[in-house]
Formats: sequence, C-alpha cells, structure tokens
Amino acid sequence: MNRTQLGTALRALRQASAKEAKVVARSAVMSASKLSKIETGKVAPTIVDVERILTAIGVSDEVKAEYMAAARAEATEATAWRLVRRLGHHRKQQQIKALDDSTGLLCVFQPSIVPGLLQTPEYVRAVFGRKGLGEEQLSRSIAARLARQSTLYDSAKSLRFVITEPVLRWRLLPAAMMAGQLDRIVSASRMSHVDIRVVPLAAPQTDAPAHAFVIRDSRMVTVETVHAELAVTDPRDVEVYVRKFDTFAAGALAGDAMRSLLERIRDVFLSEQGSAS
Repeated sequence: MNRTQLGTALRALRQASAKEAKVVARSAVMSASKLSKIETGKVAPTIVDVERILTAIGVSDEVKAEYMAAARAEATEATAWRLVRRLGHHRKQQQIKALDDSTGLLCVFQPSIVPGLLQTPEYVRAVFGRKGLGEEQLSRSIAARLARQSTLYDSAKSLRFVITEPVLRWRLLPAAMMAGQLDRIVSASRMSHVDIRVVPLAAPQTDAPAHAFVIRDSRMVTVETVHAELAVTDPRDVEVYVRKFDTFAAGALAGDAMRSLLERIRDVFLSEQGSAS
C-alpha cells in the first residue's frame, strides 16, 4: 500500500464511521487541512499520524494492526537491485527522471561516485559497465541516464550537490577522461541554480559520510545500499538526512574555492596523461 492508497483507505474508514473530518482531525491532534492532505495522498502520514487517526475514528484492534503495518512499510520501502536489473536499468533511470521532473529542490550527497546528473558519457559507461549488462541493455541504460541530465539545465529547479573529495580521485576512468569529468563538474557549478560543494579531506570532520542519498523537496529520501535502494518518507527520518546533508554542506568548499580544488586534482590527472604519452 503506497502513500496515496493509505490516505484513500483512511478516508474510507472515516467516512464509514460517519465522523466528520474536522472531528477526527481535532481528536488526532492535527489540523483539518493536514488530515485532508493525508487523505488525498498529498502528504505522507507518519506512523504516529496514522495511529492517531485510527484511534480518532475508533477502529477495531485488528484493523488498527493492519493499517499500522502498512504505515510502517510505507515509511521505508526497499527495492533490491536484482529487481531493478530484471526491470531494466534504463527503466529505472526513466522512473528517476519522472521524480526529478516533479522535484523543485534536489539535494544529492555522494561519497562514492560522481552524481549521475554530473557524469560525462564516459563516466556513465564506466558506472553501468561494472553491472555486467549486455551491450543492448548497457546502451539503453547509458542513453536513459544521459536523458535524465536535462534536469540539470532546468533553471526553475534548485540543485544542490555535496561530494566528498575521494570521489574526485576515484579512478573509474583513465587519467585524461577523469580530467574531463572534473571539467564537467566545474562547468556545471557555474549555473546559477546549481550549488556544488566538495568536502575536502584536509578539513576536520565531526561526522562520517556513510553512504549516498538524495533528498527531494525535504519530503522523500532515496538511499543507495549495497543490495537495495531505500525510499524513506517518514518526516522524522527524512529530517535525519536533511541535517546530515546540511552539516556536510556547511563544512564543504563552494564557489571558487571548490573549483580551485577540482582544477588542482584535474591538473594531476593531466600531468599523468602527459607523462604516459
């Protein structure tokens, strides 16, 4: 049961109880507006919200247990990468683009690889090439990710990236191509609606990066683990990621200082290329 289905089901329960929305909202300690947004799927209810609504409606223990289980499942959903592979990585990229299209503020934290929206075609191929795809699937996946990058040029959006310095040095490509990848990031950072920051290895830290995640409008977080992608919608959990992102962003290099670091790393790659030739 997804967020919309859960909201619709809660509304059906309330209507079946013959209780007015304002009465249920008052008993559930929330505004009538919030209850309406939950019932129409515009707002994801927390587990506490669902429990209070069910209590206010006055459902049986059996019904409450069923809906509480659905609420907990909705708060964090996991999709195994093996299922993504079965569906097709190109279709997964299309799904992500649909999410990107409906997102106004996109915050990406990456301690592992260059974020997908910033990848060069060569880097995209290197990323998907390690997944063991057939040539047709590989080509379709690359094309779908590159098509996703149209989001980067939508000035109506606000795009924020926080990348750790090791990402820039991780050699997924030959030196010359890595230099090109860094130039691509520098170029993207000059767009007014794009904020790219790099957490330098030399700076003291109070937290550990852990894993990559993406925050969409502070309402949903997708988290990449080794075996699956998690979708987190409980506002209390989303806030944990927002705080982590903001903490790293505050201590990261931005603007010209960030670009100077990238250019120094790029020059190292270029000098290696020159020596090799």
